[in-house]
Amino acid sequence: MKTKLLIILSFFLSGEMFAQQLRVEPANWWVGMQAPQLQLLVYGKDIAAATPQLNYPGVTLQRVIRVENSNYLFLDLFIDNARTAPGKFDILFQKNNKTVNKYTYELLQRQPNSSSRASFTPADIIYLITPDRFANGDTANDRVASLKEGITRADENGRHGGDLKGVTDHLDYVHDMGFTAIWMTPALQNDQPDYSYHGYSITDFYNIDARMGTNQQYKELSEKAARLGIKIVMDMVFNHCGSEHWWMKDLPSKDWINYSDNIRYTNHRKTVTMDPHVAKNDSALLSDGWFVKTMPDLNQKNPLMANYLIQNSIWWIEYAGLGGIRVDTYPYPDMNFMADWTKRIAVEYPNMNIVGEVWIDNPGIVAYWQRGKKNQNGYVSWLPSLMDFPVQSALIRALTGEEKYNAGGFLYLYDMLANDFQYANADNLVVFADNHDIRRLYNQLGKDEDLVKLALTFVLTSRGIPQLMYGTELNMEGQTDGQIRSDFPGGWPGDAVNAFTGKGLLPAQQSMQAFVKKLVRWRQGHPVLSTGKLVHYRPLKEAYVYIRYNEKGRVLVVLNKNKTDLSLDLAPYRAELGAARQGVDVLTGNSISLDQPVIVPARSPLIIEIMN
Repeated sequence: MKTKLLIILSFFLSGEMFAQQLRVEPANWWVGMQAPQLQLLVYGKDIAAATPQLNYPGVTLQRVIRVENSNYLFLDLFIDNARTAPGKFDILFQKNNKTVNKYTYELLQRQPNSSSRASFTPADIIYLITPDRFANGDTANDRVASLKEGITRADENGRHGGDLKGVTDHLDYVHDMGFTAIWMTPALQNDQPDYSYHGYSITDFYNIDARMGTNQQYKELSEKAARLGIKIVMDMVFNHCGSEHWWMKDLPSKDWINYSDNIRYTNHRKTVTMDPHVAKNDSALLSDGWFVKTMPDLNQKNPLMANYLIQNSIWWIEYAGLGGIRVDTYPYPDMNFMADWTKRIAVEYPNMNIVGEVWIDNPGIVAYWQRGKKNQNGYVSWLPSLMDFPVQSALIRALTGEEKYNAGGFLYLYDMLANDFQYANADNLVVFADNHDIRRLYNQLGKDEDLVKLALTFVLTSRGIPQLMYGTELNMEGQTDGQIRSDFPGGWPGDAVNAFTGKGLLPAQQSMQAFVKKLVRWRQGHPVLSTGKLVHYRPLKEAYVYIRYNEKGRVLVVLNKNKTDLSLDLAPYRAELGAARQGVDVLTGNSISLDQPVIVPARSPLIIEIMN
């Protein structure tokens, strides 16, 4: 007993045992980053009263920043890459020449070629997954005592238990279907009392939700996916956090979030940024207003917040080996911050593709945000890609609207694609028919399987980067949020239907799954669909015809919405078809003569690979 007391006393005297554990974010960093600056957030009771010190070759503590709340310190470090080796060092916090706390910081070695990592491109096909609803690989983490919400699978707005292990366990399915990238809705901690499964009310930006798994499991998922040729695209949120975020109980400063004293809500007017007639208060309210009461609006105009968010993104790219980023609610955060953030990512990772969500069907508004766009007000964006909401909207209208003289039907789509002149790079837009926020494609098209196949054919053969939502290949249904993000059949023990194995699928589901698989896998082997140009023709007789072509190949696509077979004379398309006389029907494998009209079955797509 005496010996134990002496050991404990020696810890106190040497400063190795402290009254509290500090929170430091980011908890580690890497040697060899392009930007040598690193800013640490340090949180602990009255930590601002302490003086931090460190001693490590190549690392300099340049500045200590104290804010309104004495429980925070921000430390600006300079890491000299020429002199700094990977390793650990102690940051000491002293009062009256005594060490009152210590944090052991680690600088890691970057993976080879990390800065030049590949990212998703038009050669990829993205599979969108809501992890809580895809597969429950570990039932032991369905309920976590330290987190507020448990599993309630019967509740469409509750947690259902899907997790990272569930996704990892079924990577073979994703690979076999032909998808080459996975975009998961956020898996970071969402410790809200309810409705937390979707992931967009983040309460810890540096940790995976324990009901989803661990940081290490996220990294392992990324590594296993990479071995299968699948990139992981992380969904990032900069506009807001969850109301139960750890800092909400003890903010660093009042201006850490917008309207901290008196909540005001966003007006959702996504046009105010580029509107030359906008009132200033309308413009401010888009950016500064809260989404809902449970989503406090982050103030990116605060430079400490801005640094925090930028470094968090870089940390996850480096830690998890990410192959891309999707950004939630892109126009809502401070526009100058978003330009700085994307530029910082581009400096560290020149090939990194980032797709922003600008949910509006006006292509002029969407185009404003793309890198390379020359905007009238001088705003310079660094965002490479955007979700193509204008084409998504036009596609649904094209398939459900009646075609009239010079209006309606496929003319919606034809005219919308004519707006590609507004984009700096329309080929890098992400094209989709449904996602986690809008009704399932099967519902949008009146549960008409023929129209669904026409829609998916367009998504997978048009210009841009195709994205499909999990379960669209099964005619999954959904109108409300919870239904849209319903459980993938076979992802839970005891499921009567298993889409991973095919057990219990209806014939129509089997047909759609086989259709998607065939088309996705075929697209992989035909770079003309990712690098070729697109030429389309004025729709006639409820049919839309376009050709993808480059010097190595050509593909003719016909979308026939007619209720009868269509006899298509190829003479109007001969200029793009060239002298070719034979083609292959991609969906049937049948040879097709190009010297005579081709028959396009009623309410069906026809894809002809032209044989040179």
